[in-house]
Amino acid sequence: MTTTKQFGPQGWTPERLGSLQGKTYVITGANAGAGFEATRTLLTKGAKIVMMNRNAEKSAAAIETLKQEFGGDARVTFVRLDLAVLDSVRQAAAELLETVPRIDALICNAAIAQVAKQELTVEGFESQLGVNHFGHFLLCGLLFDRIEESRGRIVVVGSNAYKMGLKKIQFEDLNFDQNYTAWNAYAQSKLAQMMFAYELQRRVHAAGKQVQVRVCHPGASRTNLLNDTASLPMKMLWKVISPFIAQSAEKGSWPEVMCATEEGLKPQALYGPTQRVETVGPVGECPLEPLAVNQEAATQLWSLSEQKTCYSWSP
Repeated sequence: MTTTKQFGPQGWTPERLGSLQGKTYVITGANAGAGFEATRTLLTKGAKIVMMNRNAEKSAAAIETLKQEFGGDARVTFVRLDLAVLDSVRQAAAELLETVPRIDALICNAAIAQVAKQELTVEGFESQLGVNHFGHFLLCGLLFDRIEESRGRIVVVGSNAYKMGLKKIQFEDLNFDQNYTAWNAYAQSKLAQMMFAYELQRRVHAAGKQVQVRVCHPGASRTNLLNDTASLPMKMLWKVISPFIAQSAEKGSWPEVMCATEEGLKPQALYGPTQRVETVGPVGECPLEPLAVNQEAATQLWSLSEQKTCYSWSP
């Protein structure tokens, strides 16, 4: 599949962005990597950014860097959010709703990956599923009405890992207690995020609500995603090969910026780099495997997510 139909041979680039004055974008995991680069790009167009990050010190340093680049009046703020702790998600959402009157897009960018040994969140979830899916599921639900008030968007940053690993949600053993592997658990978490996004699209459409849900992936990007969680061999391997097979974090951020701003995107689609097995290259529409839009599994996942997060919501 090429990008020539919609964006031309160069694919989507930030050159397509117009003024974003008056717009507010909320980005999880924005103090480094693709989330930080998305913040930079949106700030160049006059947007207001609310970072939702776990580490306050790193967030303050990131904001200082941005203010040095864009001036002291750059509109970027921080709300502490730990997606691994559902009480933190609830507190962060409450603070956001008190201080942010409009949300033009919530970009679910934060993630952990390739956790070397099985780890559980405080609620007892496998850590990657807990952070990448359950935490974002709850956050999206808590912020949904505010997003709809602005006729805004929810952008879910998935991964091509969704079509690898076991290629299913392992409902009978979500935590991989029987046979944990870093790769299978990560792949399940990204598949869960994408299944949730497409199910949310269906429910939003059925309810006639004014929220767009878009799904993208960053391809292979040089970020610090593996630094805190992957095994030492995996980190060493990535350090060696990433300069040759991966693109910059800036280019890795383009799909999420596009999904947060571009008009005319398809709902049930996946956007990201389109070359070398969708790891790098021009940004456009990528092939989408049927397993990501399996409605029966998605309905089961939605019900399970409501149960696990103790939050029931109907768009």
